[in-house]
Amino acid sequence: MNLFYYDPSRDQDSEGNILCTERGLVPVSREIASKTPIQATIELLLSGNLTAEERASGITTEYPLPGVSLSSVALTEEGVLRIALTDPEHRTGGGSCRVAVLWSQIRATALQFPEVKEVTFQPEDLFQP
Repeated sequence: MNLFYYDPSRDQDSEGNILCTERGLVPVSREIASKTPIQATIELLLSGNLTAEERASGITTEYPLPGVSLSSVALTEEGVLRIALTDPEHRTGGGSCRVAVLWSQIRATALQFPEVKEVTFQPEDLFQP
C-alpha cells in the first residue's frame, strides 16, 4: 500500500511559491497486513512514521497531530468512504495551505483502494482554515 506524504519542492509555481496542491503528494510504499486494510493504511498515515531516507529526500508530514485519532471508517455500497476523526484540540485546522495538504494526504491514501470512489470526513468542521 501507499501512504501519501508531501514534498513541497514538487509543488511550486515558476517563482518558487509553494502551491499546497496534490501535485506535491508523494507515495511512500508500506507493507500492510490487515483484515481492515483501508483503516490500517489510514492509521499508519496518521502515525507519520517517515524514514530518515524519506525525510532526507524532502518528504514531509505534520502527522502525527497530537490528540488526533481515527475513530472509524465506513464504506458505503456506493463507494463513499466516511472517515471519522477525533480532534479535541482542533489540530486539523490552521492556514488554508496546511489544511489542504493534511486533507489531501488522507484523501489520496484512501482513494488508492479501487472500491473507494469518494472520501468524506466527520465531523464536518475538520480541516478548516
